Amino acid sequence: MFIASTEFVVAAEKQAKSLGFNPHSVFIQHPIQDRTDEEVQALADAALEEILAQITAGD
Repeated sequence: MFIASTEFVVAAEKQAKSLGFNPHSVFIQHPIQDRTDEEVQALADAALEEILAQITAGD
């Protein structure tokens, strides 16, 4: 599983195709680097349910 910002959706799809491997992934709102700690925490909190669902998926 990996987590990245929405800026990298297309790159992740191309990389997965070239490697023949499509890992679980969660994309959060871009950009990240100029956000406050509180904003980053809010992004993490918002993504947590999806992250846990993918980690615990049986496939």
